[in-house]
Amino acid sequence: MMKRFGTPPKAGQRYKRRPGAYVVLLRGDDVLLTQEDRSAFDLPPEIQLPGGGIDPGESPIPALHREVMEETGWVMSQPRRLGAFRRFIYMPDYDMWADKICTIYAARPVHRLGPPLEEGHTAVWMPREVAADQLDNWGDRHFLRQALRTIKF
Repeated sequence: MMKRFGTPPKAGQRYKRRPGAYVVLLRGDDVLLTQEDRSAFDLPPEIQLPGGGIDPGESPIPALHREVMEETGWVMSQPRRLGAFRRFIYMPDYDMWADKICTIYAARPVHRLGPPLEEGHTAVWMPREVAADQLDNWGDRHFLRQALRTIKF
């Protein structure tokens, strides 16, 4: 059974399945995260693991590379799967209720090609000892903490 983080699904609410790939990017004592500006929805900014939805017909690893470039401007290498979790949330940018299946990887950030390609995203380097506490969802926090305990980059 897949671990669930966040609120349980609401009775009677229809959810669209939304698979996604996300990554813990470690370099020395720092973690590369993304901050999403959500002011258009009257919401505060959100700190997240880089990643996002897997498009129809797309495989998880190519989707992960694409999302990391879009949200951080960085190229990564050597992704390896850490695990997966499930979240039931409302996604205001898509105006939909989603059953998000979040597969988490760990990888190395290789080099920066430029600023994030996706509007509203900012790449943020954060010290590993505070990064997990800054993440806005509990699943991201869980997998970042797991990676920091077990991965030697």
